[in-house]
Amino acid sequence: MHIPTLRHIDDDQCRHFLSAVELVGQRWSAAILLALHRGDTRFSDVRASVIGISDRMLAVRLKELVGDGLVERTIIPTTPVQVRYGLTPRGADLLGSLQPLVQWGQRWNDQPAEAATAS
Repeated sequence: MHIPTLRHIDDDQCRHFLSAVELVGQRWSAAILLALHRGDTRFSDVRASVIGISDRMLAVRLKELVGDGLVERTIIPTTPVQVRYGLTPRGADLLGSLQPLVQWGQRWNDQPAEAATAS
C-alpha cells in the first residue's frame, strides 16, 4: 500500500486542523450535518434521522452548529411558528470534506483488527 508523504505541517496549520477535528468530532455533530444534507429541515425530522439523540442534546448541538456557521436557523412566521434548519455553504463544504473519511470507515470498520493489519 502506498502511503503519501506528508509535507511539514506548521503550528498554524495544526491549529486549524485540530479546530476542524474538534468541531466534527463532537458526538452527534457529523450525524446532524448528514441529516441536514439529506434534506431533513425540521427539529423532529433531524431527531428521527439521528437515532439515539435526545431532544436536549439535539438542541444543544444545533445551537453550537449554528454558532459555528455550519447550520442556519430560519424562523417561518406561521401559526404555529416553524423553525427550519439547513446547511450553510460552510457546512456543506465541511460535509464534502468528510466524504473520504466516511469511505475509509466503510472500507475498514467492518473488518476485525487482525484482518486490517494483515492487508
